[in-house]
Amino acid sequence: MTETHEPPEPPRPNGGRSAVRSLLRLWPYVRPVRGRLVTAAAVTVVASCAGLAIPLALKWIVDGPVAGGDPSGVWLGGGLVLLLGLLEASLFAVRRFVTARPLARVEADMRADLYRHLQRLPVAFHDRWASGQLLSRSTTDLTLLRIFLAFPLTFLLVNGATIVAGFVVLLIQQWVLGLVLLAPVVPLVIICAYFEERYSRAARTAQDQSGDLATVVEESVLGIRIIKGFGRHRGQEKAFAALAGRLRGTELHKAHLLGLLWAFIMSLPELAIGAALVLGVLQVADGELSAGTLVAFLSTALALRWPVESMGFLIAISNEAATAADRYFEVMDTPAPRQEAASQVASPPPRETPQEAPRETPRETPRETPRETPRERSGLRLEGVGFRYPDAPAGAPPVLDGVDLHIRAGETMALVGTTGSGKTTLTALVPRLHEATSGRITLDGRDIAAMPRERLRELVSVAFEDPTLFSASVGENVLMGAEGGGEAELRRALQVAQAGFVDSLPEGTRTQVGEQGLSLSGGQRQRLALARAVAGDPRFLILDDPLSALDVHTEALVEAALREVLAGTTALVVAHRPSTVMLADRVALLSGGRIAAVGTHHELLRTNREYALLMAGDEDRGGAADAPYARHEGGRR
Repeated sequence: MTETHEPPEPPRPNGGRSAVRSLLRLWPYVRPVRGRLVTAAAVTVVASCAGLAIPLALKWIVDGPVAGGDPSGVWLGGGLVLLLGLLEASLFAVRRFVTARPLARVEADMRADLYRHLQRLPVAFHDRWASGQLLSRSTTDLTLLRIFLAFPLTFLLVNGATIVAGFVVLLIQQWVLGLVLLAPVVPLVIICAYFEERYSRAARTAQDQSGDLATVVEESVLGIRIIKGFGRHRGQEKAFAALAGRLRGTELHKAHLLGLLWAFIMSLPELAIGAALVLGVLQVADGELSAGTLVAFLSTALALRWPVESMGFLIAISNEAATAADRYFEVMDTPAPRQEAASQVASPPPRETPQEAPRETPRETPRETPRETPRERSGLRLEGVGFRYPDAPAGAPPVLDGVDLHIRAGETMALVGTTGSGKTTLTALVPRLHEATSGRITLDGRDIAAMPRERLRELVSVAFEDPTLFSASVGENVLMGAEGGGEAELRRALQVAQAGFVDSLPEGTRTQVGEQGLSLSGGQRQRLALARAVAGDPRFLILDDPLSALDVHTEALVEAALREVLAGTTALVVAHRPSTVMLADRVALLSGGRIAAVGTHHELLRTNREYALLMAGDEDRGGAADAPYARHEGGRR
């Protein structure tokens, strides 16, 4: 199972945070559909006004036809009330119809932007963030934002306008009773402000815990073989239960806060309505107020109950949406590597590294690429390359420090070193999966830092030690390495990787391999990853121990086919076994963050003790593949 990395500490709601400011950041996405939202708000305001007109119709009925004993007038008034009710209901339906499509578009645009940004962010970002946190931001959080735009955003404005218009009507009808109903406004504002901060904290905590829970579920599914193999299902269940228990406690805390808020928001207006009713009845009894006016007043007050009481619910959703916006923009605000202009001039030819010239041994059969002559190509160079992980402690030594290496055009270089020496990190710098912190890397004399990433990754193809396959067909997985490739490229790549097993799959190359390719064996996944790397006939090939999961027989077949591919490309191959080293023209030893030695395999055996010991150790692990390694050091194992 992968290790769970906590995201950076999120900003907590405090005096410096404003839910309004957080939500205003959605404006660039809302701006294209603002016309629809304004139309929906206007329609809803008209619907609310139609609702407020019903009490006025009731006043006319009571003071007119009812008081005068006119049955026809009662029927007319009843019909008017029915029409106003139908108008209100119809306009609310129109509001939903007007906003549904544009808000779905806003959510889709935000999700697409987030996914696009995640693809552009460096590998170091993905190393630090748990996948469940990113998943929850792209699903649950965006759903919360869409709900906010569809409902609370409109009704916070509409209900506010309705409350103001309703109280104007109340004050016009009977200003004393109107002031009685206005009495709870100040305490309600104070209570809402008090609960807003606390609810925002609880909402943010719940959303972060939901992301952690998603990470545990995802890791458990992907690592189900490990869990079952080591009998760790009870431990995973306990870990899941602990996270789920914390999330449950946070949700209960949210419910407690929301319940208290609703209790205050509902009880204070009810008390005000009760006081107004008693005072109004006394005024009717004294003849100071007509019965119709009292009915209209109370009907208007009751019509305002929903706009007032819903404010607590709307504020709660708005705060959750604000924290969702904060979480969304935490990712979007992470700077992605800049896109270099394709027209930038290539870097001048780099210098020769001092250690290489004396050790270069001519090949018995020099290779040339059919596409370009060696004069036009200078190969792959690393000059003074250093790298330190962004989150490394300040005093920690860099992983790579002053690496100098030249791989000539058409040459295959094996990179060897002890575990943890930085081999995989170095190979990740060439396609710019990580950015070198010092020095420069050039391809055919052109600095990769001045090269558009799209072009760089057309030139450089990679195959990692840990093969990753996607939930797609075998053919689609392989042809990811050859944009626009067809059956010919697919078959050639499968042949190089000795992946003929695909023809025995239920649907051949159309067979779906499943998530992470877990339906295949480790060796099969590695062969498909190798096929993907060579499918596009790349100019530069980076292979990170590509044969580690293969049996001896299959490895020999793959090596034989791979030699033909390597003959037409410039390749850097991370090697741990002597058989892989023998694929290379020369070998580079990485030690202490630097290239300690470069030469042919036999030269390094004779002149470099560390290399000889590495090969002797590999022989012990892999069998007597090359007995001279052990004999060179007197049989030391």
